[in-house]
Amino acid sequence: MKALPLPWRQDRMILRQFLYPETACASYLFGCPTNRRFAVVEPHAALVDSYLAAAAEAGAPIVAVFDTHVQADHVSGLPELVERTGATAYLPVGAGVEFEHVGLHDGERVELGNTVVTTLLVPGHAPAHAAYLVADRRRGTEDPWLVFTGDALLVGDVGRPDLHAHGDLTGEDLARAQYASMQRLLELPDDVLVYPGHYAGSVCGRSLSGNPVSTIGFERRHNAALDHADADSFAEALLENVPPPPADQAAILEANRSGRLPARA
Repeated sequence: MKALPLPWRQDRMILRQFLYPETACASYLFGCPTNRRFAVVEPHAALVDSYLAAAAEAGAPIVAVFDTHVQADHVSGLPELVERTGATAYLPVGAGVEFEHVGLHDGERVELGNTVVTTLLVPGHAPAHAAYLVADRRRGTEDPWLVFTGDALLVGDVGRPDLHAHGDLTGEDLARAQYASMQRLLELPDDVLVYPGHYAGSVCGRSLSGNPVSTIGFERRHNAALDHADADSFAEALLENVPPPPADQAAILEANRSGRLPARA
């Protein structure tokens, strides 16, 4: 019998990162192999077949799909994954999407066997934005091992606050919310791994690292975007030299809010 690659032979939680260079997006397959319950977070529409193939190789179904927020720079693969697997869709409460999903409140948990996902609401990049703390009970604790930070905390930067500004909600309002959210994330232990939704090349930040993984402690020490004593200076710096918005942003937001499946070739 052909042996599976080493990551699939562990009883502990599996984690696989998928990078999409065209929009510098990072997404993740993770979950509990013992109880055969996997999830995908921040799925990209172009990688749906890749997630399904990886889950099939590992011998477990995808039962949950998470987005940290309504994406503005790429079409989410969440609706197609849900359609093809029957998985439950999860977004932060108040995301404003038009399709069936579970809106997660702060502190709400989703259990995937021995893998436990806890919601931490971190608005700022978007008014409804979550980070997902992940613990693995097979490590002997329910303390978080890693956090999927979406576009909130990036490696070397934080997510821009202007893309979801609308009506009376300004970029400055969102930047101030982002400051408070960063303080919540920085309360996590230094050794918690940070897995963001983007890396260098994305329009969602200005000084992103090409390394798509970090730790809370490293970002605390080296992320210049976090080096502000108060919300005023943080917001002022975050709103300076903001890059152009993503191409086709309005159409992307409409697709992700409606849950419309991407057109097939």
